[in-house]
Amino acid sequence: MSEWSNEQQPGHRRTAWGLVAVQFALLAVIVLSPPRDDWPVPSWLLTIGAVGSWAGIAIMLVAGLGLGRGLTAAPLPNAHAKLRTGGLYRLVRHPIYTGLLLFTLTHVATSGSALVALAGVLLVLLINAKARWEEKRLTERFLDYPDYARRTPRFVPWRMPRHDRAV
Repeated sequence: MSEWSNEQQPGHRRTAWGLVAVQFALLAVIVLSPPRDDWPVPSWLLTIGAVGSWAGIAIMLVAGLGLGRGLTAAPLPNAHAKLRTGGLYRLVRHPIYTGLLLFTLTHVATSGSALVALAGVLLVLLINAKARWEEKRLTERFLDYPDYARRTPRFVPWRMPRHDRAV
């Protein structure tokens, strides 16, 4: 399907990059806002938060590497994209978003900041909407995507995949 192009439907690129811009603006608020004392943050939570943040970054990196040349910041499959269903993509449809959500939630919990918490809630809502929008594009591009989506959770691996067994 190398003939496929992001430009097939007018407005998709603009929408995709608009979603990315809002995502990065919210991330900037989350990461760059100074710590506050809107709620107490015990030291044990700081430790868990650091581990969770680094785990989220690691998940994003591994998932991004799994896409190879198909990796793009925009929620549109590029000309090099292939439907990935192995590795982390076997557990969830959007492991990069899973890592981002883990990073965000642990950062919010340890920030002590109501502003960071608000930005975190908005980012969670945005990522959910962005994933749904992206899934429509993936369904247009890959005939097998609807079946993959039916058997694979979106963000949280709430069930482990089962191996097909011969009877």
